[in-house]
Amino acid sequence: MQAIVDVLNGWVWSSPLVYGLLAVGLYFSLRMRFFQIRHFKEMIRLMFQGEKSPVGISSFQALAVSLSGRVGTGNIVGVATAIFIGGPGAIFWMWLIAFLGAGSAFIESTLAQIYKQNEDKQYRGGPAYYIEKGIGGKLGKTYAIIFALVTILATGFLLPGIQSNSIAGSMTNSFPVQHWIIGIILVILVGLVIFGGIRSIANVASAVVPFMALIYIGVAIIVVILNIQQVPAMFGLIFRSAFGLEQQFGGIIGAMIAIGVQRGIYSNEAGQGTGPHAAGAAEVSHPAKQGLVQAFSVYVDTLFVCTATALMILMTGMYNVSDGNDGLIVDSGVYQLSPDGEENPGGTVAYTQAGLDKVFSGQDGFDINFVGFGSYFISFALLFFCYTTILAYYYIAETNLVYLTHGKWPILKILLGVLLIVSVFYGTVNSAGLAWDMGDLGVGLMAWLNVIAILILQKPALAALRDFERQKKEKGSGKYAVYTPDPSTVKEAHFWHNDYPKRLREEAAHNPDVENLKR
Repeated sequence: MQAIVDVLNGWVWSSPLVYGLLAVGLYFSLRMRFFQIRHFKEMIRLMFQGEKSPVGISSFQALAVSLSGRVGTGNIVGVATAIFIGGPGAIFWMWLIAFLGAGSAFIESTLAQIYKQNEDKQYRGGPAYYIEKGIGGKLGKTYAIIFALVTILATGFLLPGIQSNSIAGSMTNSFPVQHWIIGIILVILVGLVIFGGIRSIANVASAVVPFMALIYIGVAIIVVILNIQQVPAMFGLIFRSAFGLEQQFGGIIGAMIAIGVQRGIYSNEAGQGTGPHAAGAAEVSHPAKQGLVQAFSVYVDTLFVCTATALMILMTGMYNVSDGNDGLIVDSGVYQLSPDGEENPGGTVAYTQAGLDKVFSGQDGFDINFVGFGSYFISFALLFFCYTTILAYYYIAETNLVYLTHGKWPILKILLGVLLIVSVFYGTVNSAGLAWDMGDLGVGLMAWLNVIAILILQKPALAALRDFERQKKEKGSGKYAVYTPDPSTVKEAHFWHNDYPKRLREEAAHNPDVENLKR
C-alpha cells in the first residue's frame, strides 16, 4: 500500500501541479490587474463588516473558519522543512506564491458565493456546488460527485488523524503525558464542537484562531526586536539565496524553488478547494466581498504566520540545510534530519523550538531566562492551530456530504462525526506515516480537480469583481454593493436570482439601509 501511495503521490504532486498552481495564480492576478494591491484596504474593511443572518455567518467568521483549515502544522513544521531542504531562499518563494495565490483564492471563493444555496437550514457552497451548477449537465454532476467523495475521504478520515498526531507528538515532547490521554481529551473537545454545526465551529474558530495567531506573531516580533541588528542581513540572505546569489546555496536552487512553492501552496491552500467551503457559508450582499476577504486570508497564513516561523528560525541561526544527499550545507548543531524528519521524533519543528529556547533562555546574551519556553510555546501553538484545523476539516467533509445527500439522512452526518473522532483518537496513539501520505494524495486530487474547474468557470467571478468595482465607484463605498447577476449568463445562481431579492423586498419596509441596497 505504501508503495502504491508513493507512486500516486509522485504523479499527483508532480511539477505540473506545483508550478501549474503558481501559473494559475499569476494568470488570475494579471486578469484582475493585481487586485491584491489595489483592494488591500478594502479587504481589511470588509473583513470586519458584520453581515450575517439566521442561515449565514459573518465575513469575519468565514475568514476564521477558512484560516482554521489553512493555519496548522504547515505553518510551523512546513516552514522549518522548507528551510532544511531549500535554505533561506525558500521563504521568498513562499511569499511569492502567497501573493499570486490570492488570485486563485478570490476566484474560488467568489464562485462559492455565486453558486451557494440554502441547504440543511444554512448556506452551503464550495467546489462541488459550483462545479455542478457552473459546468452543468451530466459532466458537471459527475465531476462534482467525484470531488465530493475525494474531499470526504481526505478531510473526514485521513487528515484529522495527522493533525492530532502532531498535537500528541509535540505535547509529549514537552510534558510527561501519555498519548492516549491526549487522544481522549481531543475527542471530547472536538465532539463538543462539531455536532453544533457551522455556527459552533465558526464561534470557536473566530475566538481561537485570531487570538493564537496574534500571540504567535507577537512572540516572533519579540525575537526580531531582540535581534534587530540582524534584520538587514537576514532579508539580504533570503533574497540572495532565492536567486542563487548566495554561493553556499547556489547548488540547491532547483530544490529551493520547488519546496518553497510546494510548501507555500500547501500552507495557504490557495486554489486547492478547501477555502471556498467556508466562503460559501458567509452572509454578504455581493460575492466579491467574500472573495476579497478570503484572498486576505492567504496573506495572514503565509505572509504573517509563516513569516513569523521563518524569522524565529533564521534570526537565531537554529537550522540546518541539506545538500540534497547525506550532508549538510549549514549545520547549526540542532538536529541532523532527513527531509521528512524521520530521524528525530520532533521533526523539523525542533528548529523553531530551539530558536525560541536560544532567545528566551538567555543564550543570546539578553537578560531573559525562561528555559524550555520554546518547546512549551510551540507545543501549545500546535495544539490550538491543529485543533481548529480538525474542526475546519469536519465542516469541509460535512458540506460535501450534505451536497451528496441534499440534507437527507441526517444519521450520515452523525456517522461522519464519529468517523472523524475515531480518526482523531487513532492519530494520537499510532504512527501517521501512511495516513499522512494518503492525506497528501487526497488533497492533491482536490487541487487538480478544483484548479481545472476554476479555470473553466472564471468568467462569473471576474465579472463579479468588475461589478463590485463599478458599484464601489458609483456609491463611494463597497458597503452598499449588491449582486444582481444576469440570468442569461449566470444561469444557476438561484440564491441571487430568487432568495436574496425576495428577502430584500421583505426587509426594505423595515430597514432604510436595505432600501438603499435594493436601489
